[in-house]
Amino acid sequence: MEILGATLRICVEDLDATVPFYEKLAGGRAMRFERGGVSVAAVGCFLLMSGPEADLEVLRKVSATIAVQDVDEARQVLTDSGAQVLAGPVATPAGRNLIALHPDGTVYEYADRRTPA
Repeated sequence: MEILGATLRICVEDLDATVPFYEKLAGGRAMRFERGGVSVAAVGCFLLMSGPEADLEVLRKVSATIAVQDVDEARQVLTDSGAQVLAGPVATPAGRNLIALHPDGTVYEYADRRTPA
């Protein structure tokens, strides 16, 4: 499994007020979407999230999003290495993802850009 990059997950109070700063910082426009009750803006290596505190509480437990070529391959490598897949793989607006608990107790999201056939 090749790790292509990482995205920093940031929970914010006011997404609309925060996005312009990160767009300037990253030098690009944010891609926005809704996931459950949470509003999300992806810009550069930042994933900004805003919504109900109960939803954000769960999201804060995920340390980072790891970009991979193929979530199915990541699932196999993770489970073979002793990680526990907590959720997924599931389709998202940008591809597929899964949530995994590493043996050290850290939780990560793994995501690819593949859309279901």
